Amino acid sequence: MNSKRTLRNMSRNKKPHNSKSKVIVPIAVLALLFLGIGVGMGYFKKNLYTVMKVPDFQLTDQNNKKITNKDMLGKVYLVEFFFSKCPTICPVMNTNMRAIEDEINSPDFGIISISIDPENDTPQTLKEHADRIGAKSPNWHFLTGDRDYIGKLADQFNIYVGDKEDESESLNHSGMIALVDKEGNLRCRYNKDNIPILYYSGLNYEDPEGKIPKLNGKYHPDREILIEDIKKLLK
Repeated sequence: MNSKRTLRNMSRNKKPHNSKSKVIVPIAVLALLFLGIGVGMGYFKKNLYTVMKVPDFQLTDQNNKKITNKDMLGKVYLVEFFFSKCPTICPVMNTNMRAIEDEINSPDFGIISISIDPENDTPQTLKEHADRIGAKSPNWHFLTGDRDYIGKLADQFNIYVGDKEDESESLNHSGMIALVDKEGNLRCRYNKDNIPILYYSGLNYEDPEGKIPKLNGKYHPDREILIEDIKKLLK
C-alpha cells in the first residue's frame, strides 16, 4: 500500500518542466526580435549613409579665387546649383542656406553654390549677390566657370540641371542639396523605411511632411534634418 501511495504522490508532484520552457522560448525570441528592431532603428537614426565620393571640381568664387574639392577637405559642406537672377526657388534655397549658416556657425562648415548661368554670374555679380542675401561665412563660395563643365559636374553629382542647348530648359535646375563630410564623401540619412534619401530638399512646403512644395510655404523639414546631420558630421 505504501509503495502505491508513494507512486501516486510522485505522480501528483511531478512538475511539468516542459510547459514553462514552451512559454519562455517564444518570449525570448520576441524579446530578441524587438531588441534587434530597436538597435536597427537606432543605427539608422544615428548613422548616415555614404552615397559616393564627391566629384572633383575647380571653379572660381565671388572673390576671384579658384576653389576645388580639395580646398573643402576637413570641412562639412553643402552643394547646390542655382543662379542669381532666378525668380523662383533660388531665393528660397538661399534663405534656407542662410538659416543653416546661422544655426551651425562653425569654421568647419561651408557652402558651395554653383551658378548654372555663368555668362551673367561673373565673380563680381556673385559677390554682389552674396552681399545682398547676407552670406557671412568665408567658407560660403559662390562659384562660376564654363557652362559645359558645370553641366557635366551636375551630372556627376546626380543633381538635375537643364540642357544648355535647350533654351526652355537651360536655366531649370533641381532644388536638391548634397551633404559632404570632412573626408569628401556625399552623405545622407535614411528615411522612415530605412532607405537612403541621397539628397536633401532646399525648398519650402505647404505641409510639415514636405510633400507639397510651395515657394512661400512655412514648413522646411529638410532644413531641420540637415542641421541635425551637419552637427553629427562636425563631431
